[in-house]
Amino acid sequence: MDARVVDSSTRGASAPGFLSRERIVARAGFNRWLVPPAALAIHLCIGMSYGLSVFWLPLSRALSVGRPAPAACPDMSLLTALVTTTCDWRVSDLVLVFSIGIVMLGLSAALFGGWLERAGPRKAGLAAALAWGGGFLIGALGVYLHQLWLIWLGMGLIGGVGLGLGYISPVSTLVKWFPDRRGMATGMAIMGFGGGAMIGSPLADLLITHFKQPDSAGVWQTLAVMGAGYLVVMLCGAFGYRVPPDGWQPPGWTSPAARDRMITSGHVHLADAHRTPQFWLLWAMLCLNVSAGIGVLALASPMLQEIFGGALIGRPEIGFGQLDAGGKAQVAAIAAGFVGLLSLFNILGRFFWATLSDRIGRKATYATFFALGGVLYAAAPWAAGLGSQASFVLILCVILSMYGGGFATIPAYLADLFGTRFVGAIHGRLLTAWSTAGVVGPLVVTAIRQAQVDAGLQGAALYGRTLLILAGFLAAGFVANLLVRPLARRWFMEGFMDGADTAAGAPKPAGPSGSFGIGRGGPTPAAALAWAAVGLPILWGVWITLAKALILFR
Repeated sequence: MDARVVDSSTRGASAPGFLSRERIVARAGFNRWLVPPAALAIHLCIGMSYGLSVFWLPLSRALSVGRPAPAACPDMSLLTALVTTTCDWRVSDLVLVFSIGIVMLGLSAALFGGWLERAGPRKAGLAAALAWGGGFLIGALGVYLHQLWLIWLGMGLIGGVGLGLGYISPVSTLVKWFPDRRGMATGMAIMGFGGGAMIGSPLADLLITHFKQPDSAGVWQTLAVMGAGYLVVMLCGAFGYRVPPDGWQPPGWTSPAARDRMITSGHVHLADAHRTPQFWLLWAMLCLNVSAGIGVLALASPMLQEIFGGALIGRPEIGFGQLDAGGKAQVAAIAAGFVGLLSLFNILGRFFWATLSDRIGRKATYATFFALGGVLYAAAPWAAGLGSQASFVLILCVILSMYGGGFATIPAYLADLFGTRFVGAIHGRLLTAWSTAGVVGPLVVTAIRQAQVDAGLQGAALYGRTLLILAGFLAAGFVANLLVRPLARRWFMEGFMDGADTAAGAPKPAGPSGSFGIGRGGPTPAAALAWAAVGLPILWGVWITLAKALILFR
């Protein structure tokens, strides 16, 4: 046995605590289909990080509500903005909350991944709930006191820790419960992260409208209500987690490792994972795929408006720059519907592509992302040049589905290569690629666009080079994926190989294996109630998104 792995039974005879991993081991008769709704409950809450922009404009006018003149301070420094109580905040200062949160997501996922594997998903889910929900409550206090540094601290720094822990907490649990459907299981949870803003943004709009008063923007009340709600929902998810007994397998399931070299039956220790070339190849693949996708998301609205201009409102002879204020408002509304449609494809792609990867394999799925994605990025300028709005919209929708699919498929790819024992922690370290891409993608595309503007280009020509360079990102990712090979046996922990490898002389894990009376589960009343609790909000968010996207086709 590897000396770094300690059996929990050797740590003392005292009873395990209520939050410990040992207390949430499933017993005979447990339905494994109760676990995905618990994961979705957490991911749907933290996914609101994508929808925080709904607060920026109301917050930028918070002090001006009910006053005859705006409380603007044009020459205000960033330091002054953090502590002022007399000047309205700038949107540029508020947007940094999102950047801080995404950076903290990657850092906290990398730093606390090992602790997650030891402590278990219940304790990690509780910490995520306190950090994310508590971050909103601190942010509400910051708005009430008009202290920007409190918003940065609560919704950025502390909330970002909640993002990281909440994002990775279900991964290792789900891949252990669904060894037969790893991609589908992780796709369901990570789909929730993409869908969180689809629910949270319209909910925030409704709450702001409800709480708005002649002397109040209604934002601090909205943040307080949503923070309390997120805390309750995430706690329900955390306490809903269960882990399978060691050696558990679905009834009748046979490991595919014997017939697929890309799927291992062993387990790589967390301390060794980042020393392998495969880890860094997957890191590069995720970073390149996300950089390209974020690049599109960052420019989706202005791209549609500037490429098609008056054609979006039935006036193809007029370019975007020649539209009057009313025309630009109409075009902006159509572009907002386009962004909503992209978000929906981003969400659906997480489930579709991750589930497909269970059939065609993770390597083939990522090869599709990079090959088909590269072709589509290169084809988008062609569709724009033809003036074909339908083709352009369809191309970008498929691109965004693969962007989301990349997030959802990577945990299963990691489990295939590194095993499941430390996959949550390894996934956490890999998410630093996301933090990197969150900086690289927007910087690259905005710099290229500005260069094109400076060169006097307009319309479709304004984005042609940008999209071709993003296609180059995907070409590099295709090469990295080709280089991924199964890990050499020397990387795996001794004594922790599953039964599929025993024919090759590998030792079996200690202890029994089998179903332990825990079946595949089915449509029990408890499962139906759990799925309804997360499914109905998702359906509401999809309905709102489709209603807004319909403006594209009028």
